[in-house]
Amino acid sequence: MFSESFSVLFHDFRYAPLIIQIALVFIVIAVTATLLAYFSILWARFKGNQRDKRLAKLQPMIDQLLIEHILMNEALNDPELSPNQVQLPIEVFELPVFQKKWARQALIDRLINFRKNVRGAMGDLIHNLYVQLELDKDTLNKMKSGKWEKKVQALYEFTSMNMSIADVTILPLTNSRNRELRAAARHAYIKLSKNEPFKFFDVATEPLLEWDQVELFKIISTTEHIAIPNFAQWITYSTNKSVVSFCLKLVVHYNQISAVPAVVKLLGTKDHYLRADAINCLGKLKVETVEEKLVYMYDTQPLLCQLEILKAIGRISSGKYIDFLRQEFLHATDFEVRKHAAKSIINNQWAAKGLVQELVDTSTPENKLILKHSMNPLIKY
Repeated sequence: MFSESFSVLFHDFRYAPLIIQIALVFIVIAVTATLLAYFSILWARFKGNQRDKRLAKLQPMIDQLLIEHILMNEALNDPELSPNQVQLPIEVFELPVFQKKWARQALIDRLINFRKNVRGAMGDLIHNLYVQLELDKDTLNKMKSGKWEKKVQALYEFTSMNMSIADVTILPLTNSRNRELRAAARHAYIKLSKNEPFKFFDVATEPLLEWDQVELFKIISTTEHIAIPNFAQWITYSTNKSVVSFCLKLVVHYNQISAVPAVVKLLGTKDHYLRADAINCLGKLKVETVEEKLVYMYDTQPLLCQLEILKAIGRISSGKYIDFLRQEFLHATDFEVRKHAAKSIINNQWAAKGLVQELVDTSTPENKLILKHSMNPLIKY
């Protein structure tokens, strides 16, 4: 019966119009693809449910072992005994279940979780346990994987456990085409490199995106005992504009006055975005000697740089260029120019105390609103 039915269907399909044949082919493909998609979803959910059940049983056991033999280790009470000298009960962790790959990964995850929540000797003991159980070899195998997500996972584990990585292993990854891997490698390099944590700036060809810069800044500013270099070297020699821009922000954060000559040289760059960043940096460093140059170049600059010059004069607040600020406030047609000129006038009002009241009395209604807005001490540039 099946053979006869198939023959009839094949005969009908063979002699059907072409448009019907095409439609039937697409219907079969669509139904097959839908069934495969549903099957793969169900299979993934089944596997995930099985994994969750296994972890639900294993994690409490891991936590109990760590609390009993690591966090409550009596050797921690001995002030003369360093963490490296503490004898860890490795045999209690050599259970048959930890021969399985998924269980060893669960153990790594719990060790990282515990180490994030403890400090000092306890954190060092967890690190020692990670090494003595040779879990670092599992992480190293992930680093050798061809999958970028495995490499990212390995970098996260090494960073969390404060493990050293050879420069030749991690430095090439800081220029990876994959954004996630590139960012993870840069973060790991800064955290783990003992001698030159900023060396990847020398080889960086891919841009540092805004979010990458935020994450890097957080890591740099919170990492203990990090060796801070003079960022002027990258401002001067780097061909990666995003690296130069990021270094300008770091110069401001660490108040590196020694970098000022390198920043001043950037005022002549053809890239007006970098020029604006340099002006912003000089203003925040309050470099009074550069005010005259900024005012001289003001008329030839694009709007972005003009706004940064106005803000820089307000931040430096030397009081020398009140007339220039007044002129821009009264005669500029761009709203942003008048707003920043007004704020800088307020910052320099100590040098011309009667000027602000005079402007309030004689300005247009819109300019009066701008001045009153700028007088609010909570309003920043």
